[in-house]
Amino acid sequence: MSPGSSGTWDAVVVGAGPNGLVAANLLVDAGWRVLVLEAQPTPGGAVRSDREVHPDFVHDTFSAFYPLAVASRAIADLRLEEHGLAWEHAPAVLGHPFGEESWAVLHRDRHLTAAGLDELRAGDGDAWLDLCGTWDRIGPALVDGLTSPFPPVRAGARLLPAIARAGGLDTVRRLATPVSSLGRELFAGPAAALLLAGNAGHADFPLASPGSGVFGVLMTMLGQTVGFPVPRGGAQQLTDALVARCTSRGAELVTAAEVTAVDVRGGRVAGVRARDGQSYATPVVLADVSATRLFGGLVAEEHLPDRLVRGMRDFELDPGTVKVDWALSGPVPWRNPPAHAPGTVHVADSVEEMTQTLAQVSSGVVPDRPFLLTGQMTTSDPTRSPAGTESFWAYAHVPQPDRTRSDAGGEVAGTWDHDDTQRFADRMQARIEAVAPGFGDVVLERRVLGPHELEARDANLVGGAVNGGTSQLHQELVFRPVPAMRGRATTGLPGLYLASASAHPGGGVHGAAGANAARAALWHRRTRRLPGRSSSPSPSPSESSSTSPSSVSTSPKGPR
Repeated sequence: MSPGSSGTWDAVVVGAGPNGLVAANLLVDAGWRVLVLEAQPTPGGAVRSDREVHPDFVHDTFSAFYPLAVASRAIADLRLEEHGLAWEHAPAVLGHPFGEESWAVLHRDRHLTAAGLDELRAGDGDAWLDLCGTWDRIGPALVDGLTSPFPPVRAGARLLPAIARAGGLDTVRRLATPVSSLGRELFAGPAAALLLAGNAGHADFPLASPGSGVFGVLMTMLGQTVGFPVPRGGAQQLTDALVARCTSRGAELVTAAEVTAVDVRGGRVAGVRARDGQSYATPVVLADVSATRLFGGLVAEEHLPDRLVRGMRDFELDPGTVKVDWALSGPVPWRNPPAHAPGTVHVADSVEEMTQTLAQVSSGVVPDRPFLLTGQMTTSDPTRSPAGTESFWAYAHVPQPDRTRSDAGGEVAGTWDHDDTQRFADRMQARIEAVAPGFGDVVLERRVLGPHELEARDANLVGGAVNGGTSQLHQELVFRPVPAMRGRATTGLPGLYLASASAHPGGGVHGAAGANAARAALWHRRTRRLPGRSSSPSPSPSESSSTSPSSVSTSPKGPR
């Protein structure tokens, strides 16, 4: 029997990415009848893996390292280890080669990190431990606050006194300092500053802008405390565990089912329609869909509040991406590799070069010396390829296809067709060769995914944008995705919730956007703002924003 013939669903989740699957898990825990529809043949969104590059190698198609999945309660509290998920760690978290022979190396042992920094510049080790101490006081509440819907009442109540204990306004000022300046302020040598700036470069902040400092500290300290873990066997294992958990409790998942429209009747959601002509009746839709595809796409503008429609005209995507995967016959031949091999390696000569590169991208210029984020996956998880080989990748940010003005290297036209992406991949590979002489000699196979290829494999990656919209301050927190939504999952159309990275808190595999949407839907049902079963009244979304998934759930329903 097809899902469409089984009556009205309590909720339909559009998109089986991590946010959609977290939302499905929370709703099915609460006893809801949940259907998840995924356009691709395989669930996971940007959390998938494959053997396309070489049959003996597992490559993560999109994302690869998951500190936020461990740190965020939206995923951690699901206890996915009970559904087959196992985490692996590289000997070291992160490395950054610089100069002729030096490496900045981040370890999960803070004292080991500090000792390495002190060897490079006396005094930087103690400064590092001071930063770790500050994070110990504010980090947990900060992560909870950033991953809760606005206003983060409970997390904020913990964060404010924590900041006061950690130095008050001086700590706030430092977090607001651009990361390009913060490293120089805190440390005498270049190594620790490279770690902070490189981690800030995971998002699309210009490194000289406010906001880059707090993001650099956030990602660096997550690496220091929880590491950059990877799922044993590939990123798909994280998705498979999310799927196994929700389907074992009664949710249904249909793949290769592209939703083309959300039906609206009487001013509220009535169901969804798929490309194959199937319709699914439901009063609740949680859309793990890019805001650019949802508003004015799946939902016609006439059904949306005017302020939301106007706000979307100014919505800004984050930059595009070019990702290259390599199957290597041996380890990456790094020059003077560190004693503990890092899973993640950043490639840039200096903070100043990174600052210039990301400024080029922001201004529509293809960088001639791209900043690379790379992953040594077999180093992190030996199951990824045969012993003695390496499953390796790198990605770099580039301007969106429609915003590319010029190429600082004079080779890329800006259409990001096959030739453009191959030329840029050659540029990326040359950067690796410069710090790992002989790299090309160990390459067995190479795959290049440019902005268009990434979007074809996951429609949420519009133009290769991996964060669902820029992470800069004008489109974060209460402004995400537009001021009309005030950082909430509610859209102004009853029954429709934004549950993708376009919603607060943005990109990253933390599941918080999906959890926030699910909690909002649960509250609206309990307070009878949505049709269907209701239970005893519960706190408003802002009051329950820091509640763990287990505490918002009723007894789970068994398989159907």
